[in-house]
Amino acid sequence: MIPILVAHGTRRPEGVVMLGELAERVGTLLARPVRVAFVDVLGPTPMELLAAEANSGQPAIVVPAFLARGYHVGVDLPTHVAASGHPDVTITPALGPDPDLATVVVAGLLESGWRPGDSVILAAAGSSDPTARADLERAAHMLSQLIGAPVDLAFAAIGGFSVAEAVANSRRRGASRVVIASYLLADGLFQRRLHGAGADLVTEPLGSHVGVARVITDRFITAQARVPLRLL
Repeated sequence: MIPILVAHGTRRPEGVVMLGELAERVGTLLARPVRVAFVDVLGPTPMELLAAEANSGQPAIVVPAFLARGYHVGVDLPTHVAASGHPDVTITPALGPDPDLATVVVAGLLESGWRPGDSVILAAAGSSDPTARADLERAAHMLSQLIGAPVDLAFAAIGGFSVAEAVANSRRRGASRVVIASYLLADGLFQRRLHGAGADLVTEPLGSHVGVARVITDRFITAQARVPLRLL
């Protein structure tokens, strides 16, 4: 099995480093190397990695490192796979929504100094895709259930209320403290926008947290169990 973790891509070196660390952590859990590919901004692309292994005789499993479905997961990534010529590729579901990711978000809240009674906003990158929006709404609902309080959903880019608007709405409702729970995988432009939205606290991106690594590892293991064994 050839495990490949596919992310969006970023021009920020720290984001690339984080994804490398995340892949290394997953590789340790899987006891085999995990390769990283990007659908945008930089390479290698999924098509390039898969094409290089098209004649290897090994099935490939691709895990989209995205926190919701959307264009990159539903269209872009399958296009890369089809163009690669690799005859045996499994694409797993995106990382979110997932109860284990919600637990990681709660851990971030606790580390940031969140207290019960604070107004909480789950801040995602955003998407114009309705399936992605539904996934993000589910993620906010999961977080709400875990902390036992309402959670607003807001976006750093597109898709609905901006994070700054959500913070302002919380203030108008009388919130004494507003906490932004970052629902971003890596540091970058969108995380910087969260810090400029006027909240009292902002959690760190999910990053290479061991809980994220375990979700990715589970995707690989579940997909591998469905791949028939080959006699070489």
